[in-house]
Amino acid sequence: MATVAPQDPSSAPFDFDKEVCALVRDTAPRLFAVVQECDLETEYADACVAAWGMAYDDGSAHVIGVGGMVAMSLGSPERAVRHYYGRREGISARLVWLPPAG
Repeated sequence: MATVAPQDPSSAPFDFDKEVCALVRDTAPRLFAVVQECDLETEYADACVAAWGMAYDDGSAHVIGVGGMVAMSLGSPERAVRHYYGRREGISARLVWLPPAG
């Protein structure tokens, strides 16, 4: 698999493992959390992670609730927010994106 030209012995051989790692890194889904927030306008403001998700290049997403009881395949990450938003008065939800691994 090495692509070393005979006249240039200093050429580095093809590194398959490096290429596979780059492929995985380039095609990995984006990770996000669905965070529920309450009492935002008070001194008792609080938040919790309600679900974790993966967003794909085609716009779709897979989401699983923190307790593992809810699993969803959705057309977009934003649809997960609808599931966790406003079930009780004063509760809101939003997406929080994790930075890419670096």
